[in-house]
Amino acid sequence: MLGGTEFVGRAVVEAALGRGWDVTVFHRGRHEPPAGVRSLLGDRTAPDGLAALADGAWDVVVDTWSAAPRAVRDAARLLAGRVARYAYVSSCSVYAWAPAAGYAEDAPLVEGAAADAEQTDYARDKQGGELAVLDAFGADEPLLVRAGLILGPYENIGRLPWWLNRVARGGPVLAPGPRDLPLQYVDVRDLAEWTLGAVSAGLSGAYNLVSPSGHTTMGGLLDACVQVTGAQVELRWTDADVVLDAGIEPWTQLPVWVPGGSELHGALHSADVSRAVAAGLRCRPVLSTVSDTWSWLQGLGGVAPVRADRPAVGLDPAVEAKVLGA
Repeated sequence: MLGGTEFVGRAVVEAALGRGWDVTVFHRGRHEPPAGVRSLLGDRTAPDGLAALADGAWDVVVDTWSAAPRAVRDAARLLAGRVARYAYVSSCSVYAWAPAAGYAEDAPLVEGAAADAEQTDYARDKQGGELAVLDAFGADEPLLVRAGLILGPYENIGRLPWWLNRVARGGPVLAPGPRDLPLQYVDVRDLAEWTLGAVSAGLSGAYNLVSPSGHTTMGGLLDACVQVTGAQVELRWTDADVVLDAGIEPWTQLPVWVPGGSELHGALHSADVSRAVAAGLRCRPVLSTVSDTWSWLQGLGGVAPVRADRPAVGLDPAVEAKVLGA
């Protein structure tokens, strides 16, 4: 596992350990990996930072890198010939904007990406990572896991933790409508299990890896937050036009939510995932994801870790109060 101490990487490591696999974690030493792994230290962005991987052979490598593609290039080239399979956790962001609602894996990809590029933007960085793996291992070997919205324990983006903490504060809550707005996401543990199962089965190529659209709704997500926190709240469902007219940004200030029927909703909550479902994707109920995330969050005192390279999420209480008052 390249990484393996945070969010997706950690979930993959725990899933592999749960299968009884021998796991090696290559990481920078900023966080402790799960117990029971072999730990190798190195910084893949530094000169000679991959020295710890100079020797050894593995059945599979899982890589979640999301910055400069050249880091993926260097690791993939170094490991080519010494690993049987390379699985790269990519993103549905690699599709050219704006992908049509219901887009599948053959949709056009973002232009301008390169395997040897420095960091540019998230979409091109992920596409560049894909190109780097394909260059090192060939077009028919790597598994490209194009994840959508990822939620669950260990989340270091802050989306579901923000909603849980907001609901836990109680009182009237600005709930962006409509209540039955279909959502699409994947629990990080379901992503991990599917990825390991896919490499075990010898699958390769690109897969959109997210729940079927409508696996839950905005109402289902917030109802689950209310249920697991036990808070005394009033969800005040508010029309999308009212939210937007107040200058509130979808996705960032109100995490997960984007207006129904918009380009954003088509891109973020309507991917065709039939290929992954046919290959064994199973998604746990939203209540399980929300409950387990709340338990993990409580264990941290309510403050989730947040990646410094991602924008802050959440709505200012004063802005929320103003909209609710209107």
